[in-house]
Amino acid sequence: MKIIIPLAGYGKRLRPHTFTKPKPLVNVAGKPVLGHVLDMFQTLDNVEEIIFIVGHLGEQIEDYVAANYPHIRASYYEQKELNGQSTAIYLARERLTGGPMLMVFVDTIVETDLARLKHETADAIAWVKEVEDPRRFGVAEVGADGWVTRLIEKPKDLSNNLVVVGFYYFKDSALLIDCIREQIEQDVRTQNEYFLADAVNLMLKRGVQMRVQKVDVWQDCGKVETVLETNRYLLAHGHDTAATTQLDGCVIVPPVNIHPTAKVKNSVIGPFATIAAGCVVEEALIQDSILDEGATVRSALLKQSLIGRDARLTGRFRTFNIGEASEVGFE
Repeated sequence: MKIIIPLAGYGKRLRPHTFTKPKPLVNVAGKPVLGHVLDMFQTLDNVEEIIFIVGHLGEQIEDYVAANYPHIRASYYEQKELNGQSTAIYLARERLTGGPMLMVFVDTIVETDLARLKHETADAIAWVKEVEDPRRFGVAEVGADGWVTRLIEKPKDLSNNLVVVGFYYFKDSALLIDCIREQIEQDVRTQNEYFLADAVNLMLKRGVQMRVQKVDVWQDCGKVETVLETNRYLLAHGHDTAATTQLDGCVIVPPVNIHPTAKVKNSVIGPFATIAAGCVVEEALIQDSILDEGATVRSALLKQSLIGRDARLTGRFRTFNIGEASEVGFE
């Protein structure tokens, strides 16, 4: 099994944080989003290699993986022209010459039983979830026989709400690469980009049998609101450190994730607060917010806020989204 993770985008919807760090390294519930994605594969014992398609600030991705997942056999390819998902995968065609593969977008965190793949009989799987408004996603059209007939990227209506969550299995990686080659040669684009959905549709025309796998939990980390929503979910499902955190003069309202190196005094933390390594928090009330590494918050009340790495904030009661090394309220 090989796993490919495209993560070359700029993460514009998470600015200003993504000016100085790639989107996959935004902290959620005590670790970067990429860490949660990689943890999804712990139940797989046959992973030969994980391939990362990097771009903006890609060296930070390499450093993080090397430091925190040294057991992973990792390969890196740089996508210099951001013209689609298919072209990103095609960069690694020399590594995808046959055998099974998983493809996952880095802002996708799902709960599913990957161990079942050992006994999979279908040629491909698209993980899906029913949503109220599918128009900014891609959807799977399923026939009466249960097999996927086609994928539709960014549908214009609400008639099909079976959204593909950005998680795929392909039994034959070489066949996917060949269909991407055909897609590029025929210049098959959607909204001027080479979407993976179009390559999959070419596979389906060749007779590939793809089924869908529904997930109950799909957390998206593509913008500020969904990052905070994901933080809330993960804190409530296994990433709460309140029971093991002792802070003098503080009130902790679980769930929270407070790094042992954070210095927190005379404050109320939680619920749904993440305080990263090296943070300093004094006389503050922080809930439903994320403080990245080295942030300082004094005499402030924070709610639904993202505070960037090494940012400093004092004396305010508002919602904030401030990037790395920013200062608010300091003289």
